[in-house]
This record gives sequence, structure tokens and C-alpha cells, in this order.
Amino acid sequence: MPKSLPARWRRRLPVPAALAAATAVVLLVSPASATAPDAAAPADSGPVAGEPANVVEVLLAGTAELDALVATGVDLDHHVERSENGVVAHAVLTPSEAARLTAAGFTLGDVLHRPEDARARVEERESTIAAHLAENREFAAAAADPTAPDVSDIKIIRADYYTSGASQVLSVEAKWAQGQTASNTLTVERDSGTGTAIGSGGTQTISRFVDAGVYLYHRGASSVTSRPDRIRITSPTGDVAEVKVQEWLPTPETSPEGPGYQKDFVTSYLTPTELYARIHQLAAEFPNLAEIVELPYKTNGYRRHAQAVLGSANASRVAVDSLAWGHQGGNDISVELVNPGVGNAALAVTVSGKTIRVALGTDGAGAVTSTAAEVVAALNAVAGSLVKAYTYRGSPGGGVVAPAARTLLTDDLSAPASVSRDPQPVYAIRIGKVRDGSRPGVLAYAQEHAREWVPPLVTVETAERLLRNYAHDGQTKQLLNNLDIWIAPSVNPDGGHYSFYDFNSQRKNMTNHCPSTGAADFLGRDSWGVDNNRNYTEYSLFDGYSGASSSCTSGTYAGPSELSEPENRNLDWLAARPNIKFSMNLHSSGNYFMWSPGAYALPDRISAPRPTLAEESAFWGASSRILTAIKQHRNMAVTPARTGPISDVLYSAAGNSGDMLWYKYGIYAWNFEVGTSFQPDWEEAHSEAMEFSNGLVELMRVARDFAKDHTRPKSTLTVAPSSTPDMVNVTFGVSEPASVFYTLDGATPTYSSTLYGSAGIREGGETLTIPAGTRINWFSVDSAGNVENNYTPDGSGKNYRKGQAVLPTS
Repeated sequence: MPKSLPARWRRRLPVPAALAAATAVVLLVSPASATAPDAAAPADSGPVAGEPANVVEVLLAGTAELDALVATGVDLDHHVERSENGVVAHAVLTPSEAARLTAAGFTLGDVLHRPEDARARVEERESTIAAHLAENREFAAAAADPTAPDVSDIKIIRADYYTSGASQVLSVEAKWAQGQTASNTLTVERDSGTGTAIGSGGTQTISRFVDAGVYLYHRGASSVTSRPDRIRITSPTGDVAEVKVQEWLPTPETSPEGPGYQKDFVTSYLTPTELYARIHQLAAEFPNLAEIVELPYKTNGYRRHAQAVLGSANASRVAVDSLAWGHQGGNDISVELVNPGVGNAALAVTVSGKTIRVALGTDGAGAVTSTAAEVVAALNAVAGSLVKAYTYRGSPGGGVVAPAARTLLTDDLSAPASVSRDPQPVYAIRIGKVRDGSRPGVLAYAQEHAREWVPPLVTVETAERLLRNYAHDGQTKQLLNNLDIWIAPSVNPDGGHYSFYDFNSQRKNMTNHCPSTGAADFLGRDSWGVDNNRNYTEYSLFDGYSGASSSCTSGTYAGPSELSEPENRNLDWLAARPNIKFSMNLHSSGNYFMWSPGAYALPDRISAPRPTLAEESAFWGASSRILTAIKQHRNMAVTPARTGPISDVLYSAAGNSGDMLWYKYGIYAWNFEVGTSFQPDWEEAHSEAMEFSNGLVELMRVARDFAKDHTRPKSTLTVAPSSTPDMVNVTFGVSEPASVFYTLDGATPTYSSTLYGSAGIREGGETLTIPAGTRINWFSVDSAGNVENNYTPDGSGKNYRKGQAVLPTS
């Protein structure tokens, strides 16, 4: 967007207070009614640590059930697949959570990923590292519509042919005027190539895409045996639309990688500690091209207080936490609850070093009488310098406590000593020949979600390619000479370490915000943390937007407030660099490629502001380049249906980082969703790292071209017949993504004039229906600020474009 334009939209839209209040979700929601469960649900209905978590299919009737599933706060993978038969979502579930979802009426499908799969990946990682080291040692030793477009009730908005692997695919999207209320599928007829008859290539159906109760469009894809040239859709009312098929991600004639271009540098999965070591090594090796930047906020650390829960019945359970961190002595504390074996004994607590002994009170017959509340009070009074005790999850603690053998408190962390337990510095590597902020900046960051092991590899592979090709590859030299590149391979190292060593399904950081009346105890330990991709400042849960949770154990927990987490404050600090113009947030999985808006408010799907037509065109244009580069590795196509704004192709994700970068800082911000699994086998992980590194390097080329763009856009005016008497239909065309400002009253166009807009979601420019003969004045300006004809749009210039709304003569 040119610098002279008015400031970007205000970051928050007004949301009714009732709507904002409604965003506090409950643990379980019936998919049929989306109402809260009985308030008398047992206290042990919360998370239970130690249970394995699997990735499981959840089979849903439609988007209403998907919204209900999201509202439960269940930990969802990014995979959401819609078809005319329903919706399939992937959820990360323990057996207890699966049972509760089934009891609430949800239908579960296949188990797709188990903890043993991740353990196999770790074992494979170790053998891969060993094999690579051995290999290094060995190497060292050795047309026209049948119905008028402005009358037809059907409009084809995309018709894309593409190849993916060995498959040929036709993807079609269309809008039908009756789509909000009628559930009909639409039939697509296709030809079999240029000059053949419509229908000769067969037919396929496309289905309604309805999100949050709002019809967006029909869509669908089907395998084909030849490339069609044109398609036709006849609506149920008999109206017709016909368009030419476009090729999605065509193979370029030449590769931007010159002779001798080096790549393929990652040889195994890397923990956050190893990722940081790798970029430190690179910066030391290339001091003239790179430096390490320690971000200003340390994490809370891969650490916990040592804990135990004694007893089995909720009312008689006693939870105990050490005051010291586990690694700083908390793990040495033990607690035992003993029956003194005599009648009329008084409750007594004794402390010897770090051994705590609770002699329970008895009645005259020698039966234990001490309640959980009494034991908690006694522990806090006598052993309060070592531990904090509390009743289990808000229970009054009226149940009698059972004796318990000596139990060591533990932080239950399994990482080796080489993984620091202290607050963790977070590091980025800054790459460029000139690193003073005078060059356009590009930011790439990964592992907001801890269990996503492939995205950090993409960032490291990219850093290696940039630095190791600089000396001999002219294209790479141009990138580093003209850009200021920031790469943060793991913005959530605490969660990343926990995923590698303790709980492979960990999504969030490790901060325990749960109250002692909730799931703060030892049995809740696998459910703590803040979703770092829901804790940012724009269109968040705290603004009343959908797709995040206020529950401290939810997979999408937004935290106690915006930017409450150090990981998020670090990214905000990075994004505030005034020269950063482009960014990439790397996630997995699902093979999506997305941008803003990423959130909407319910119940009416009130979206965060959509980009202008020119900005949307810039997103699509750059995306085509980036996705083409990805496809070059092994012909894997990110599909048109999975490309676009986050909330249009996936779901609402309130408070995500891409929205903060776009709305707060004006950065063109994309999101990769790499691959098909969080932790695929190494062969697949390696391929994903290679192909998406291709895409990330292409983003650098997009940024370089932006910096060097001094070409002025050109625009055209097209006038077509209108079905309205004495009116014509007018559209503008541009030679590149550019904004068009126009007047219809003879006035000189300026940046305050009307901005030419979009016809709708995933559509091109709007059609202006205006009186025949109207004088039109306009100019175009691209995102680099280049103005058509070198026009000065301050009201004094005269070299703007001029035209008249008259039909062309034959």
C-alpha cells in the first residue's frame, strides 16, 4: 500500500458485549445444541496427565458441528476437510478426552498418529544423525457466456487445472445466488481440450462451503485425464456460466537456482537447543553476512515445580507443590501420610530436611479421621517453607484422607541435563550484507506450536542456503546485498523441548496459568500452557473474536491477556522493525498457504477487515511464485482450495500472529502449513523441509523484487453492456497488483477518491453499473508506491487517466 494512503483500518471492530461474554467456552459442548454441560459435572472431568494423546479423526455433519467442536476447546490439528458428506477434523485426544467427546455426541474415526510414532521418529533421528556422521567420516576419508454475466445467478470465480504428483486435477469454485438457503450441489461440465465440445471431458460436482452459518461459495476438485480448456455450470434455475480454465502453478521455463547451487543441509530433526547451536555456528562461520540477535524476553523456562497428588477420591485428595523449582531441590522433597496406629491421635506434621511426614488424626477406635482440608492446613502451617498444599481442583476437601506411602515430588521432566532448566534466551539469526535497517526486511519464524518439528528445519535449511551460496551464486548474492533477513527457528523453545522429551503432542508453551482450584495440580501437567498463536494483539479473544479459548487447559488457550507471554512479546519486538515488509510464519500440518484475515466474530461471522483488491492481488501474485517454487521439488501442489485468507480456507483463529503483523505493522504476512503430519518419518520430513525451503527462499526473491520495483503500473477501462436500460457495466484492469482511485463526477482523482474494490471473497474487481456517457477519471498506484504516468495525486496534476462510459463501436 503506498505511503501516501490513509492509515490502515482500526485494529478492532466493535463487538457487542454479549458476544464478547459468550466467548468463554465450557469443557464440553453438545454438537447438536452447543450448550454447556450440566454444571454439576464431576471435578475429575478435566485433563488427566500421563495419558497418551493420539491424533484422531472427528467426523462431523457440517460446519455447525465444527464450530461446536472448536468451542469445546479440544486440541485441533490444522486439518479440516470438507465434502458434500460432511467435515472431517483432526483432534489430539487422550482416551479420557475421546470418551468425553463421544459422550457429548461427537463421532470419532480413525486414529492417525500415536505417541509411539513420535518415539519412532526420535529413534530414527538418532540413527540418522549417526549415519550422517559416519557418512561424513567416510567422505572425508574418501469466450462468451450463454447468459449475460450481470443477469446470471451463477458466477464461476476460479477454475484451476494443476498437477500434483502423478495426478491431474481440476479445481472449481463458483457462487450461486441461492447458495445461502439452498443446499444443491452444482454440476461442472468440462471439455477435453482446446476446440472440443463442453461435456466431452466429463462432469464433476462441487458442494457448498458454509462457514459459521454463512455461505461463502461452492467448491470441489476432481481428477481428470486431460487438461480441459473451458468449463460450464448450469444453475438449478437454468442460468449458465462458462469460463476458460487457468493453470495453477505452471512450471517455469527456467530455475532461479544457478549452476552449483547448494542445498540439502538438514539431516535429522533438531531440538530447540540444537537449532540455536546451528544458527550460532552459522553466524560464527559467516561473520560478514550474519549475526545472532538475542531477543529481549527470556521464556519462563523448561522447568516446573515438583508436585504430587495423594489419594484417589476427589474429596479426599491432597495436592502438594514444591516452592522451589524441581531441578533446584523440589524433586528431593517427599511426603507421606501415615496412620499412627493408635486411637485418639492428633493430626501432626513433622519435617526432617526435605522429608515431610503427616501423622493422620484418629478416633477412639483408631480409624483415620483427618480430612483433606485439615491435612492441607497442617502442611501449609508446618511445611510451608518447602511446599504449598491445596485441595484437589476446588474440592472443599471434606473427605477423609487415606494413608499414602512416601512419595517423592517430581517435576516430571525428562530432557537431558544439556537442556537448560533456566529461563531460555530466544535467538534469531540476522542475515544480510548490510544489517543497519536501511534494506527491506523479511522475517521468518517457526515453532509457535511445539509439536511441529518440520517447520524449524525449513528455517535452518533456508539460512544455510542463503549463507553458503552467497560466494558463488549471483541470485543469492543479490538477496543478501539487498535485504535484511531475520530468521527465528524456534520462538517457543520450552514447549519444543517438552514435545521432544516429555509429551510429543504438546502444542503450547509451558506456562501454568491454571488456578489451584482448577487443573494446576500434577495430573494436569500435559494440558498447561498458552497457545502462542492466539496470544497476539489484533482481533483476539479479548476483542470478542472466535477461535481461541479462555480455558487454561484448552489447546487454543489465549492466555490471561494479550502478549502475556514472553514468546509473543519477542515476536512483537521483531515485527516492530520498521523496515520489515514481508514475513512467513511456519506451521504444520495440512499443506495450506494463508494470509489475513484470520479471525471473525460470531454469530454473524463478522470478519476482521479484508485486504483491498490491490493488496489481495499482491498476496495472490506472490503466493503463486512461492507455491510454484515449492512444487518444483517433487511436484507437490498446495491446492487453490487451501490457498487464501486463514478464516476463508481453514477456520477462525483469534489473536494469531499473522493478523498482528498485517493489521498492526502493515507487513505482508503469510502462513505455511507444512506437510501432512506434525512428526512424519524422516524421509517425508526431509522432503517437506526441502520443498518449503524453496518457497521461503522465493519469498526473499519477492522481497528483493519489491525493493527494486520502479515500474509504473498501467491500467485499462472496459465498458460492457448492462441489463439495466441506459446503463453500462465498467471494470478496471491493471498490469500488476495496484490500487485504482477514480471519480465519476469530473473531479480530479486523488488518494481521497473512491477506491476500486473487490466483487467479493476470492473474486476479482467489482463491476460498476453507471449511466452511459459518464466521464471517468482515474489513476493506479502499486504496492511499491509507483504511480501510473508519474502522476502526482494531490489535486494539482493533470496527467491522470480519462475515459468515458460508452460502449465500443464494432
